[in-house]
Amino acid sequence: MGRIGIMAVAMVFLALTGASGESLWREGASLFSDARPTAVGDIVTVVVSERTSVKDEAKTDLTKTNSSNLEDGVGLLGKILSALGFRSDSSMKGEGSTERKHTVSTRITCLVTEVLPNGNLVLEGGRDLQVHGETLHLLFRGVIRPRDVAHDNTVESDMVANAEIGIKGKGSLTRVQRPGLLTQLFQAIF
Repeated sequence: MGRIGIMAVAMVFLALTGASGESLWREGASLFSDARPTAVGDIVTVVVSERTSVKDEAKTDLTKTNSSNLEDGVGLLGKILSALGFRSDSSMKGEGSTERKHTVSTRITCLVTEVLPNGNLVLEGGRDLQVHGETLHLLFRGVIRPRDVAHDNTVESDMVANAEIGIKGKGSLTRVQRPGLLTQLFQAIF
């Protein structure tokens, strides 16, 4: 069997197996720009780097003096009442301050869940981390512009509009840090 025979067998084999040629070129692909997320289901990695620092201070000074004297009355009761005087002083000083600092640094890969009419994209994502019996559940939601996505398919968290970043813990450490029932009751009353 010569070359022609081998080629004929190969052509018959290809025809019977339904082989088809596919192009390496994708429709809509560009040689000059990076692929950007544009549709529901596309994936974008959000680089979360958030730092907050809040400091509140309050100072109160209050002084109140009240003096009252009873007028002379008639009879024995009047003499007793006139001997009595009423005076009260109250003074209050209070100071308080709170300071909180939070730092969150992580990467969360999110799905595009909605494309807004102006082309902006709604992202949602989450991640569960297990550390020494503690489960941390990270949640992320926000809106991005496709042009803010970098060439490596990431976007910085400070470029996300309406960003919601939640971290919830569940486990022994969270239970220990939660105030007891009586403490919660006193905090609600006072």
